[in-house]
Amino acid sequence: MPGSNLEPFQQRAAAAELEIVKLKEEIKLLQGFSNSNIDNEELEKLQTENVKLKHRLAILKRAVESEKSIASGSSCQNPTAMLSIIETLYNLFEKAIGDAYPDLVDPPVIIALGGNDPKFGDYQCNSALPLAKLLKAQGVKASPRDIANNIVSSVKQSPLVEKLEVAGVGFINIFLKRDFAISTLATLLTTGHVPPPCTKRQRVVVDFSSPNIAKEMHVGHLRSTIIGDSISRLLEYLGHDVLRLNHIGDWGTQFGMLVAHLQDRFPDYLTVSPPISDLQEFYKESKERFDKDSEFKKRAYECVVKLQSFHPEVTKAWEMICDVSRKEIQQVYDRLDIKLIERGESFYQSRMEKIVKELEAQGYLDEDDGRKIMWGNEPGNGIPLTIVKSDGGFTYDTSDMAAIKQRIEEEKADWLIYVTDAGQAVHFQIIEKCARRAEILTNKHRMDHVGFGVVLGEDKKKFKTRSGDTVKLTELLDEGLKRALDKLKEKERDKVLTEEELLVAQESIAYGCIKYADLSHNRNHEYVFSFDKMLEDKGNTAVYLLYALTRIRSIARNANVTREQLRVAAATTSVSLSHEKEWKLAKVLLKFPDVLLKITKDLCLHQLCEFCYEISTAFTEFYDNCWCVEKNQFGEIVKVNIDRLLLTEATAIIMEQIFLLLGLKPVSKM
Repeated sequence: MPGSNLEPFQQRAAAAELEIVKLKEEIKLLQGFSNSNIDNEELEKLQTENVKLKHRLAILKRAVESEKSIASGSSCQNPTAMLSIIETLYNLFEKAIGDAYPDLVDPPVIIALGGNDPKFGDYQCNSALPLAKLLKAQGVKASPRDIANNIVSSVKQSPLVEKLEVAGVGFINIFLKRDFAISTLATLLTTGHVPPPCTKRQRVVVDFSSPNIAKEMHVGHLRSTIIGDSISRLLEYLGHDVLRLNHIGDWGTQFGMLVAHLQDRFPDYLTVSPPISDLQEFYKESKERFDKDSEFKKRAYECVVKLQSFHPEVTKAWEMICDVSRKEIQQVYDRLDIKLIERGESFYQSRMEKIVKELEAQGYLDEDDGRKIMWGNEPGNGIPLTIVKSDGGFTYDTSDMAAIKQRIEEEKADWLIYVTDAGQAVHFQIIEKCARRAEILTNKHRMDHVGFGVVLGEDKKKFKTRSGDTVKLTELLDEGLKRALDKLKEKERDKVLTEEELLVAQESIAYGCIKYADLSHNRNHEYVFSFDKMLEDKGNTAVYLLYALTRIRSIARNANVTREQLRVAAATTSVSLSHEKEWKLAKVLLKFPDVLLKITKDLCLHQLCEFCYEISTAFTEFYDNCWCVEKNQFGEIVKVNIDRLLLTEATAIIMEQIFLLLGLKPVSKM
């Protein structure tokens, strides 16, 4: 909708919101009167007026939401978009409850999945009981069952709903139409991909991975990298404009130390590129000198000052060190298929100076023992940020505040996501409070800290090598490749796959199992890193699910039916949903949009892994009970049930999309 056409809707929504504020004040005033010493007749009049005002308030709130929906363009413009069943049912029952009980302000609309027994419906509306309590508080007596019947009689016809039944004390069982499932699956079969559900497009910055220059990536970086990549993939798929940022540690005191050591070791570094093969060893050497040699330490600090003032020779040395480290880091990203834009701490140097001046001018900074601090709430309440140290230097707090301002004002971000360990949760809470206090973040901006627990070894202690060192990420990936190849050879796959197919399967399993093991655990918890468990071919593991997809794909292939033939057939043949196991599988597939939309709220990706495993389990039940390809006693194909092969294809398409979101690479042969 063009911007000029939106103005009337926005003006009407704003006017209605002002009216709501006035009405709320009137209601408060009336409630105050009701508690004072006035006669019963006057009290009844006030209570009646109170009810009328609440009724007007409810109507106005619904009007505001309607106008906002139109103005924001949130109504779906993609006719092939996969429908969110929960959202559609919510809207359907919100309207029905509003029509049945117009005097209630913000009545609860509770939509839930049905239980395991299909006779109790596919979904449920469980609003009747809380509505009964609300009505009772207003002096209206009604049983939950009567309320449920009232709601049902107000529900408009829907292409989703076959029938509604009131059960028990007032549960409304909702039964889906098979025709809705058939048409939804036909859309993805004819297009060959899963159209995402409708969402309002936003500019999202995802800050993840963030290793340090001159230090090798270790297992501690693994979770941030994998989780951040998958969140980015999901949001990109939903149509958001995602900026993936790598906030690397490329600035600070340690670089003075590294530059001074580089100048000593390679005095001709300005003309001959220094052959630094092992940056880790180079870092250890410089750190040892820094700790033991006072003269070297002094020169290191001098180099820091020169670097901060962008001295050309020191800057050149710093760039060389960063380049060596950057190449090592990129090798890990290439192996894991991670895409990132580097935006290190050095990028924000000039912006830090600017934000300090702005915060000081606006009166947000307080003096504290020579430091300049900023409170998120009232001074003295909580933990402050240290914006400027007593020696005049900047801190991580300064850098993070400058980064938020840059991302909001220059990148035009609507939503900021930070993926770090859970230990930084308090830091990001304070950062957000300060950014909101300074009005860098406003009510229209969303900020999330995606925290995660530590990786444990099989001894349930922090994951380390036998010598007690941090596990290097490259060594971990190498071990994964070795274990994956051993697993494939154990299953004698090396005898049936070509050398190229074996390598593809090896990498798919190795990197897939590492990613999936992380993502399949609730990110808020610690998890035990175990290759043995990761490589199990049973249960909710990458190996099992990758194999399950390969097996599903092989059904049509073994019947000599190509994917293109299935796509053409989908235009004239409906998916078979007559058998209970067919219908059960279809209903699981239809949950895909709701799983994704829920993840956008809590950013917990284990739900997507659980859903993938649920699909696989439902497919096994379907395949065991419904013949897709019928053979005679000699193993010859006598009948191909295309309508069922279409259901296998729909399953494969959705599973492939899930794997893409998780960063896994399925293979045609395993």
